Amino acid sequence: MAVFEGTFAGNLSNVRMAIVIGRFNDLVTDKLISGCQDCLKRHGINIEPEHGQVDYIWVPGSYEIAMVARQLAFSGGYDAIICLGAIIRGQTPHFDYVAAEAAKGVAAASFQSGVPVIFGVLTVDTMQQALERAGIKSNLGWNYALNALEMASLMQQLNNRSVVSSSRSDLPPGNETIALPKVAGQNVVSNNEY
Repeated sequence: MAVFEGTFAGNLSNVRMAIVIGRFNDLVTDKLISGCQDCLKRHGINIEPEHGQVDYIWVPGSYEIAMVARQLAFSGGYDAIICLGAIIRGQTPHFDYVAAEAAKGVAAASFQSGVPVIFGVLTVDTMQQALERAGIKSNLGWNYALNALEMASLMQQLNNRSVVSSSRSDLPPGNETIALPKVAGQNVVSNNEY
């Protein structure tokens, strides 16, 4: 039986990332970007936009992140996508709708495309809580970048192993061979099926 785990070692010069950032609450998201860039840079990723290894896409707010993340994931041009935003609870139920839809949309983009799409959207009750998670106590932007690197590495391993043969007796009949989908450059779901 094989064991697969993402690693942070090796040549990362071919890894392409996209970072989708919600502009709303930019006091917080600017700090998340800094933490994210710090992690990527320390792991050998060139974070300069003109280099082309990391693309930065700004959207109005966290609600719009998922649509753009899905488009990027299906483009076939990225090994991982990091979504950064901050949703801070107010006095109306608006927070609940935006937070739920942002989370569902990011998850759907990842599931549908097979590309790691990291949910780095803070959902907090107060600005103080957001700032604590974006740099005062720790910067979760670092963690989101680390998750993206690990998942990109893991998916590369799985995609490079296109067919897994198994003689396990616990598989249902007809499932002796399990094919892992290669998603780089392939659309798993067409636009008409979404």
